[in-house]
This record gives sequence, C-alpha cells and structure tokens, in this order.
Amino acid sequence: MNTVLAFGMPGGWELIVIILFVIIFFGAKKIPEIARGMGKGIREFKDATKEIKNEIDESGKETSEKKK
Repeated sequence: MNTVLAFGMPGGWELIVIILFVIIFFGAKKIPEIARGMGKGIREFKDATKEIKNEIDESGKETSEKKK
C-alpha cells in the first residue's frame, strides 16, 4: 500500500531537486511572478466553475418550476 502512495507525491529529496531546478531554470526574480500568475489562473478557474455551477443550479430550478 505504501508503494501506491509513493507514486503520487514526491518525497523530501525529490522536492529539493524540483525546487533547485525551478530556481536555476527560472531564477529567483521570476518565481514571484510565476506564483502570481498561477494564483490568478487558479482564481479565474474557480470563478468559472462557480459560475457554471450556478447556471446549472438555476436551470435545474427553472425546469422543476415548469413541471409544476
């Protein structure tokens, strides 16, 4: 069972290597810009999913009201 979990999340050394690679590849000055961009993208995605969910809920309410 532990081997299945090992494939999902990187361990300590893997995280260190990934972080070092990101710092070397992008540079320390670019990391905040990248994080800001990712945050904006995630926020927009969440807003879009909420909007779609609200539209689905509203259309479900409308169809249930029409059936009455």
